Amino acid sequence: MGNATCGIVRLTPSTPFILITWTRMSHKKMECSTVWWFLATVSLVANFTSPAYADSPSVPWPQTQSDIQADPHVRFGMLANGMRFAIMRNVTPPGQAAIRFRIGSGSLQQGLAHVLEHMAFKGSTHVAEGEMIRILQRKGLAFGPDTNAHTSYDETVYALDLPEVDADTVSTGLMLMRETASELTLDAGAFDRERGVILSEERLRDTPQYRAALEIMNSLLAGKRVTMRTPIGKADIISNAPVALVRDYYRANYRPDRATLMVVGDIDPAAMETEIRQRFDDWKAVDPTPAKPDLGTLVTKGESADLIVVPGGMTSVQVAWTRLYDAAHDTFAKRRAEIVENLGLMVLNRRVSTIAGKADAPFISAGVGSQDIVDSAHVVLIAANSEPDKWQAALTAIDQERRRIQEFGATQAEIDREILDYHSALQAAAAGAATRTNTDVASMLASSVDDDQVFTSPSEDLSLFETVTNGVTAAEVNQALQRAFSGNGPQVVLQTAQSPEGGADAVRQVYDASNAVAVSALSSAADVAWPYAHFGAPGAVVERRTVDDLDLTMVRFSNGVRLTVKPTKLRANEVLVREDIGGGRLALPHDRSAPIWASPAVVLSGVKAMDYQDIQKALTANIVSIDFSVTDSSFRFDGHTRTEDLATQLQLMTAYTSDPAYRPEAFKRVQQAYLSGIDQYEATPGGVVSRDFPGLVHSGDPRWTFPDRAQLSAAHPDDFEALFRPMVSNGPIDITIVGDVKVDDAIRLTAETFGALPPRPETMSSDDRNDVRFPATNEKPVVVAHKGRADNAAAAVGAPIGDLLSDLPRSFTANLATQIFQNRLVDQFRIAEGASYVLEGDADLSSELPGYGYAYFYVETDPAKVARFYALVNEIAKDLRSHDVSPDELTRAREPIIETLKHQQQGNEYWIEYLRGAQTDSRGLDRIRDNLSGYDKAAAADIRAFATTYFSPEKFWKFEVLPPAVR
Repeated sequence: MGNATCGIVRLTPSTPFILITWTRMSHKKMECSTVWWFLATVSLVANFTSPAYADSPSVPWPQTQSDIQADPHVRFGMLANGMRFAIMRNVTPPGQAAIRFRIGSGSLQQGLAHVLEHMAFKGSTHVAEGEMIRILQRKGLAFGPDTNAHTSYDETVYALDLPEVDADTVSTGLMLMRETASELTLDAGAFDRERGVILSEERLRDTPQYRAALEIMNSLLAGKRVTMRTPIGKADIISNAPVALVRDYYRANYRPDRATLMVVGDIDPAAMETEIRQRFDDWKAVDPTPAKPDLGTLVTKGESADLIVVPGGMTSVQVAWTRLYDAAHDTFAKRRAEIVENLGLMVLNRRVSTIAGKADAPFISAGVGSQDIVDSAHVVLIAANSEPDKWQAALTAIDQERRRIQEFGATQAEIDREILDYHSALQAAAAGAATRTNTDVASMLASSVDDDQVFTSPSEDLSLFETVTNGVTAAEVNQALQRAFSGNGPQVVLQTAQSPEGGADAVRQVYDASNAVAVSALSSAADVAWPYAHFGAPGAVVERRTVDDLDLTMVRFSNGVRLTVKPTKLRANEVLVREDIGGGRLALPHDRSAPIWASPAVVLSGVKAMDYQDIQKALTANIVSIDFSVTDSSFRFDGHTRTEDLATQLQLMTAYTSDPAYRPEAFKRVQQAYLSGIDQYEATPGGVVSRDFPGLVHSGDPRWTFPDRAQLSAAHPDDFEALFRPMVSNGPIDITIVGDVKVDDAIRLTAETFGALPPRPETMSSDDRNDVRFPATNEKPVVVAHKGRADNAAAAVGAPIGDLLSDLPRSFTANLATQIFQNRLVDQFRIAEGASYVLEGDADLSSELPGYGYAYFYVETDPAKVARFYALVNEIAKDLRSHDVSPDELTRAREPIIETLKHQQQGNEYWIEYLRGAQTDSRGLDRIRDNLSGYDKAAAADIRAFATTYFSPEKFWKFEVLPPAVR
């Protein structure tokens, strides 16, 4: 199944509130990906998945009951005990593998499913409590990124990403999965300790948007079991359930006929099958097969209007239709029907997205999508985020756009555009199939099992799509749309932080009034052509040199533009482009606030010759993207393209650089998005930290400080343009191109675009680089209040440790020391004391600010346990200053760091990031060269010396977020 992602031009402004990223439909269900924030949040309710319940004992692979061909590169099989397995040789990255072990049972069966997932890491017959994580750390797996699991309504999936495929590492991974299958000890004491961790996770998930999505889903799926069985579990059950209930669930549901093991990587499939059989053949079910849970009966609804009030949440309106879930086997006919319906939904999605980009738009953002939810219903949804006092206009607009397309249909031209759009993505996926990553393929395999769908290859996806869309007519698509807007509905839901006068009746009245307004056919839009193919005479190369050991070519053009090219074959047909325009935060005044937060509006503004929507239309056939952000030392454009579209990608970025528009309506859209979502930051301790921490660790410097409501409200479109235009239009330009490209082609295409621009300065200096400081130590923490649950708090401890590049050996030691510190915190505060789910540490060392960098340790916990966290930090720091760490502890910190770096080096993202500024500061290249060996050179004595220098109470800065009553 291809890893295609809905809309060719993925213009992706970096804001948490405007979901305008264009991502492609799920190739499996062809769901329009802008399945938007609601369906995305429903997935969060399901603990990051949106599964379908399809497990009965010994279910055969779906392709045995389908006319669709499974990916021939996958070795599918089933053991005599009913356990299925899927094995695929894949060499991206080489020498690594990914294991996924799925149990087809989740919270629909028992609310303790998530509890059992946690207990899988707490000891088994052959692995003592606390040893599993340590075993994996010694093998180079980091807890979290490489060792993880998730539970949803109908499944639990365990994941191991192996950094090596030597016999011992692979055998260890399979052994741990086998232990999970039937050998968990489920010790009562370990369960009691873990309760606090699970409750901490429950508090973490309890955000306004989560609560709203849960209520919306419960409304749409009324009558179904899913409304009573959230995967996270209920706090009272987590707190009080005896371990015997967990054991009962384990025996009944962890059984081979509900299990699927998937291994993808640089392995021999035949040898892997042999080892799987040796490991798992003796696994036998203990208890009789449990009855399949009754999923309930979907309540029949006609038109309805509901109101959901969630303090601290955003304002949104949704109109939805539900119909019975189609449990038929995955066949060509079924996929064809889904594709045809979703082509129509894609047209409507593009229409409402276009409205969002207009001046005086009735909503901030909008989207249309469909999804099968937990074998309970098929949902078609139109939704819009709005300003709190404009929900009436938002509801009216989405209702009338839906009725317009339902009455007059989508045009053939619109449908053809969506076909072209998605076809280009499928072509790109097929071209890059050979270099899909192990983790991506393994996750897609697990998803296909969850959805009971045939796992198809990217080439099969492309062929199937071409077959379906060859000759598809507007009449057929429009007939499918009629069915999409049928069944239970329309179900109208207003989500708001404060009930409007009249409550749900007011929602009904607005909807009825909108329905009384006749709609007319959409005016046909004129075709648009891309006008930025030429920028003048190509720039002349005045300097060209190579860095042979890193396979880099560095070029300087006559206009001052610099280019660094690294050709790779890491991902077939993938090219990344980064443009850094000198300046960034350091070029801004440090004595007043500037609307840096408005950076998403740069891309949303489009360019002078065409707006954002017309850019997408003009470039439908191309795979290009653009994002804009502000870093400490640059204004940054990023692009992701395929080899044959690199010319267009560079044209797009050059157009935004040389001919930007800064449209007021784009600024206002971002402004209103932030204003609409700003209360969410105060709803949880983590939200407050994400809002305040960057400013605090820069000693309150406004360049890193998030604006308050008054500052956001006072900002003006003129401020937006005044901030970005002079920097983007006049700053020095540094281009980095990494990926499947020839060096001479990259140079030629850059010469025709950026090289053709008027001269630019080659450097930009700042007198403020040395003025940025980490805050002074404090005996009493900086305390900020949140407005969420009274049983939730956050605390952080930080210490200044210097920058990244001035002393590379110190940076390696800093990362190791911080990792050891974090491991000890996890061992004690999370595992031994069960006091937190979220506990992290990191060394954040700047490559741009001389002398600036810090280590920090962060926890979310009960307010009563914050003092214990501080005490434990001091205890660990004292011990690290007083004693050398053991060789084993050093290994468990070092190996995951090294293996993570090795993995990252096999991706183009690593190189595009690490090559930033390579031409002007060669220390960055030394960092690349020393990245692995530097960690091997650090010894226990270095860790102790580092801790002595930096980890002491008199150097710690503390910050905490408490509920109002505690503060």
